[in-house]
Amino acid sequence: MSIDVRVAQNGRMVLPRAVRKALGMTDGGTVVVSIEGDEVTLSSIRHSVRHAQELYRQHVQNDMTSDDFIAERRAEADRDKGA
Repeated sequence: MSIDVRVAQNGRMVLPRAVRKALGMTDGGTVVVSIEGDEVTLSSIRHSVRHAQELYRQHVQNDMTSDDFIAERRAEADRDKGA
């Protein structure tokens, strides 16, 4: 899909309904703007979080859950306070 969008002098633009629907934005929200070279990509926050989670899973070196990780960091901070 390719849609022309007018940009006002102040830089504002309106995302057409079809774009908002494609991003899963029914009641407004926030988009992530990525710039690579001369290309700009809009993504939903949900998509960006899923992408970050996928990257994490590809590079994780252990089976630690986020709760385990937080508990480990808190224990480490407590040890540092005692030192």
